[in-house]
Amino acid sequence: MSTEDRTFEIDPEIERKKVRFTNRFGIELAGDLYLPLGYAERQNAAIIVSGPFGGVKEQASGLYAQEYAKLGFVALAFDQSFTGESGGKVRDVASPEIFTEDFSAAVDYLGTQSFVDRERIGVTGICGLSGMALTAAGTDPRIKAVATVSMYDMSRSITRGYRDSYTKEQREQIKAFLAQQRFRDYKAGTYMKGPHEIAFDEQGSMLTEQGGLPTLPEEIVPQLGPVVEAFYKYYVKRAWHPRSINSTGSWTQTTPVSFFSFDLMKNIAEISPRPILLVAGENAHSRYYAEDAYAAAQEPKELLIVPEADHVDLYDQKDKIPFDKLAAFFADALK
Repeated sequence: MSTEDRTFEIDPEIERKKVRFTNRFGIELAGDLYLPLGYAERQNAAIIVSGPFGGVKEQASGLYAQEYAKLGFVALAFDQSFTGESGGKVRDVASPEIFTEDFSAAVDYLGTQSFVDRERIGVTGICGLSGMALTAAGTDPRIKAVATVSMYDMSRSITRGYRDSYTKEQREQIKAFLAQQRFRDYKAGTYMKGPHEIAFDEQGSMLTEQGGLPTLPEEIVPQLGPVVEAFYKYYVKRAWHPRSINSTGSWTQTTPVSFFSFDLMKNIAEISPRPILLVAGENAHSRYYAEDAYAAAQEPKELLIVPEADHVDLYDQKDKIPFDKLAAFFADALK
């Protein structure tokens, strides 16, 4: 790993400050504030960054925040509640409502800093935190622009399967399994770990295993396919981090429960007239999420497909991440 536990190359000219702020549920969140040269001499536009789902601020979101700071923005990368260095008694549990609130809590924090113009705050959501970023923007008008990168709609993915492949019977089977898991957790006094996206075999049987399943295997094998391999190469190899759920384990098994009750795309049309930029790789297995979000959103909106990029390329491959386009989008939106 890089010095100071970040998994990307550190720019010595960009100052990083460790910060703490609290959401409206009383959970303390941990963030890294990246500051552009000369920031104290003016009020700056600011960009909040979080994601991927199960990642930490020392991974992709920190890289994005550092690049934004190099381009002249104050940028805040933070860990969601219950993950990384942020608070929350139960660890490694995901809540779409609280994760959405966390973005607004970051606006609370940045909007009260003397060097930030509170009328010029935008948000970037990466992978599975993109849905929460869009939901937050739909509710919180203080977010003046939102960009998503390698978007995943976690409510849709967790409750309907890849490309909406779950049948009605399979959805009911998952809910029944989760309901019984709650009894098991309550009796044990602990929270079992397991897959947040439950799979089915070719015979339609649910694939779960008591005792928890890791998010990624310890070793990659060809039969797992190119998508798992791409995640493995990022989280286990080039960006492993001890606080990242995706690097070290899995979510609590009952994490999917809340997502059955929370439609992350419900208010996407209400972001307008504030602009949306959706960035996806040409070869990303998740590309359809960005395309569907684009169709549901109102103007002004833009869908940018990055040639020859897959889903994970846009986490850290700086030759493929369109930082120039992202910077231009926010410079125009936050001027």
